[in-house]
Amino acid sequence: MTFKEKIQSGKFVVTSEIGPPKGTDIKEALEDAELIKRRVDAINVTDLQSSVMRLGSLAVCRLLKERGIEPILQITCRDRNRLALQSDLLSAYVLGIENVLLLTGDHTTLGDHPEAKPVFDLDSVQLIGVAKTLQEGKDMKGNELKGTPKFCIGAVVNPGADPLEPEIIKMEKKIKAGAQFFQTQAVYDIDIFKKFLSNIKHLNTTILAGVVLLKSAGMAKYMNENVAGVHVPDDLIKEIAAVSKEDRPKKSVEISVRLVKELKPLCSGIHLMPLGWDKLVPEILDNSGF
Repeated sequence: MTFKEKIQSGKFVVTSEIGPPKGTDIKEALEDAELIKRRVDAINVTDLQSSVMRLGSLAVCRLLKERGIEPILQITCRDRNRLALQSDLLSAYVLGIENVLLLTGDHTTLGDHPEAKPVFDLDSVQLIGVAKTLQEGKDMKGNELKGTPKFCIGAVVNPGADPLEPEIIKMEKKIKAGAQFFQTQAVYDIDIFKKFLSNIKHLNTTILAGVVLLKSAGMAKYMNENVAGVHVPDDLIKEIAAVSKEDRPKKSVEISVRLVKELKPLCSGIHLMPLGWDKLVPEILDNSGF
């Protein structure tokens, strides 16, 4: 079964992600993907994550496809106008890439080229609608396409948003525009996630709970202060702070496994975000029963 078929059938899915390198040496990224090739249902390839210049997601997705790994192409609105966004979606499909995760993207001022001009010609809801329109055989202006793509369209949602109501309204718009599944922002507080789920009972969609590997107490405090909607409870901060630097990876795996096991009964899938600790993902999968 393809990732899209698994989503449509209601099968519990597990995804992870890799970040393209800053340069042309793709060896390590591909090795990390091979480690979980038969362990996950698809692998996200991030699109200039954190607005840092890197190798392109589309190229890496194609390399994964050639190795029998089903990729999810991330496309942000930050760097392209509507012409380029439509063209890249068509190009992805021609290269055999059907899964796309469409998001707004971090502002350029947060990255390593803060002077870069942001585009944001479209927002994430509009881009999802564009992908759906292309599937219907037309571009944004209603011009007929010669050959049409078929996508599995994903979007993102932040369960910890405060206030939550605007996030749910935007989620509803994304579903109406064509989103078929959602990957969430990092979840560390299970009670917050449960509250989110209770507020979206009316929505018939697939939710993949996001689990970001917690690397240090400093990282946890930074996210609490700077990443909207992310709350790392004090007990987790104390837990990761209590171990030595050498033991942090082991503790991070332990915490991630615990979160996965608590989240699994609540949602339709898990999305692991290792943030460079890709080689720990197999151990998390092992200990989580996947």
